[in-house]
Amino acid sequence: MLEVKDINLFYGAAQALRGVSISAEPGKVTCVLGRNGVGKTSLLRAMVGQYPISSGAIVFDGSDITGLKPYERARKGIGFVPQGREIFPLLTVEENLKTGFGPLKREDRHIPDDVFSLFPVLQSMLGRRGGDLSGGQQQQLAIGRALVMRPKLLLLDEPTEGIQPSIIKDIGRAISYLRNLGNIAIVLVEQYLDFACELGDSFAVMDRGAVKFTCDRANLDPGEISRQMAL
Repeated sequence: MLEVKDINLFYGAAQALRGVSISAEPGKVTCVLGRNGVGKTSLLRAMVGQYPISSGAIVFDGSDITGLKPYERARKGIGFVPQGREIFPLLTVEENLKTGFGPLKREDRHIPDDVFSLFPVLQSMLGRRGGDLSGGQQQQLAIGRALVMRPKLLLLDEPTEGIQPSIIKDIGRAISYLRNLGNIAIVLVEQYLDFACELGDSFAVMDRGAVKFTCDRANLDPGEISRQMAL
């Protein structure tokens, strides 16, 4: 579904990504791990086209999308849940969900039942302003908004950050459900190692803008991943 091939990204003279290659397959979760400031968010924002890469290629669903704008990538089926949620605080929950209609054809512009089955609290709060929700509820809203557009690829940037444990479990169950559908590829950026190890099928640890360690579930060693993240 996704092939990121040897990409480099600069902010002015500073290099944020150094020859990064990563892939994601339908029905699987690819976890990208690492400390703050190692390039994880830059990688996701390069995938969605917010930051143009200087070299390398990004291939999605068999097509080279390296030169496409963010809205064109969204139309192809790339959904993004950014770090910090970035919902619209003055819009209601329902209005926030409907912002996910943008890439869809008119006949597809309705909120899927899955959104409310995964996050029933959203259905009970449709008329409440997004800014009045708790942090965990806002995270559920951000994921719901991405699901409204029926993504083929879902990118999640630290969905557990600042979230209470009960909602972390809800988010984990939602990711497991989406993976088990078998038609969505998921890239999960995380620092919470236990959460990533519970859900991940493949793992990449980043440092200084590069991928320095990879493994899959078959040879997963959480202790080694923790050591690589700490180095």
